[in-house]
Amino acid sequence: MNSEKRSLRSMAYASLFGALTAVGAYIMIPLPPVPVTMQTLFVNLSGALLGGTLGAMSQIVYILLGVIGLPVFAGGKAGAGVLIGPTGGYLIGFVVGSFCIGRLLSLRSKPGLLWIVGSMTAGIAVVYLLGIIQLMLVAKLSLAKAVAVGLLPPLPGDIAKIAVAALICRKVRERVQKKL
Repeated sequence: MNSEKRSLRSMAYASLFGALTAVGAYIMIPLPPVPVTMQTLFVNLSGALLGGTLGAMSQIVYILLGVIGLPVFAGGKAGAGVLIGPTGGYLIGFVVGSFCIGRLLSLRSKPGLLWIVGSMTAGIAVVYLLGIIQLMLVAKLSLAKAVAVGLLPPLPGDIAKIAVAALICRKVRERVQKKL
């Protein structure tokens, strides 16, 4: 396959995962200040299936859709202001977390389920780290309070989403990787 077709297909996959992340924002439990959404399922899958660079690119596509005014952020929010609000760190974390997941998985030619779960856990930990830091700064919360509202409520759901994403990844990763 020539590089132009490969590049076009890669961009299409990155755009698809950006769109899936946007859809995931609408599947939510609206807990303030950080709602629980399905976005992290697609952050996990984008990094695991597309690799670090394309996975991160897919999340940049997602953020750009919201920045230009499409209501793709959690709760139907849009605009650049969301990036500097209390949940903006999580959005930036989506990019970095997806990249980390893809890079960690690339360290193994055929990663096993435990390696996949560990990689996704590390990637989501990065999302939480960046999210909690910005939540603390913007909302002027202590570390304990930021963890109580920005980590503990979504954590059980993210554990389940990692399990689901890892199982999906085991089934389709090799086929997707061949097409990129």
